[in-house]
Amino acid sequence: MKEKFSENIYVKHKYLNFIKSQEYPKNPFKNKVGQLKRFYIPLCKIIFNDFKKNNSTRIIGLSGSQGSGKSTISKILSIILKEKYKLNTITLSIDDFYKTFKDREKMSKKISELFLTRGVPGTHDTKILIKCLNKLKHRKFKNILIPKFDKSNDDRFKKKNWTKIKKKPDIIIFEGWCVGAQAQPNNSLIKPINELERYLDKNLTWRKRINNELKSEYKKIFKLINLLIFLKVPSFKYVYKWRSLQEKKLKKLSKGKKIMNTSQIKKFIMFYERITRNMLKTLPFSSNILLTLDKKHCFKSMRIN
Repeated sequence: MKEKFSENIYVKHKYLNFIKSQEYPKNPFKNKVGQLKRFYIPLCKIIFNDFKKNNSTRIIGLSGSQGSGKSTISKILSIILKEKYKLNTITLSIDDFYKTFKDREKMSKKISELFLTRGVPGTHDTKILIKCLNKLKHRKFKNILIPKFDKSNDDRFKKKNWTKIKKKPDIIIFEGWCVGAQAQPNNSLIKPINELERYLDKNLTWRKRINNELKSEYKKIFKLINLLIFLKVPSFKYVYKWRSLQEKKLKKLSKGKKIMNTSQIKKFIMFYERITRNMLKTLPFSSNILLTLDKKHCFKSMRIN
């Protein structure tokens, strides 16, 4: 009993230390201990029970719009799963599997200029991604290299900088803004959703290609997910608001690195808007666990579907 109590204190200490390292002075995290007790610990218990029941590597999808807090939440889950439940946990970000700048440049010339901008389905190297996930889950585990993407240079790091996984993981937290996204009916693509689609995708080439990617390659990848967690933001306007805050944090943490200004953020979010809006409609029902965020960026409720 005493050992369990001290273990919980240690987990809480590590959690609070991590939160402190992520805080932005003008926007501190709210109700830290309450969020840990009401949401993070119960969520990790669900993941732990799922692992115990199946006794094999589990892929936990963590999906949410830009600025919803996926990276921070992934790290917190990883701390608790490692320290409290003794599970070997790794995090994979779909962002690290972006195609090289050269490959996206080819796509932009061959299909649509919009594919030069990373983010949407079609701009990830799905072959490497599915290969990595299958290798990580394989019973006869071998050391594996996981790609890393350098957002400041908009290109993939060289292989010598990739992450080496030396031990078979119990839990893979697979996070990304479009993780679990579903294709839309073709007739839903006709009406442009914003200025970007209206003026730069007049013939629907970009939209149709993205939708086809979701129907094929991405569907295969998302089928590998054992539990899908969806972070639901209050409304689409908070995607812009929280993404702007993310850029301010980036400015604080990454001295000298370029960050986006207001108009750049607005344009960048337009690339993600169609899928994000569709996910806000569909994933609250198709995900395994729905975590609703309030306007203060705190968990408001958790629902198991």
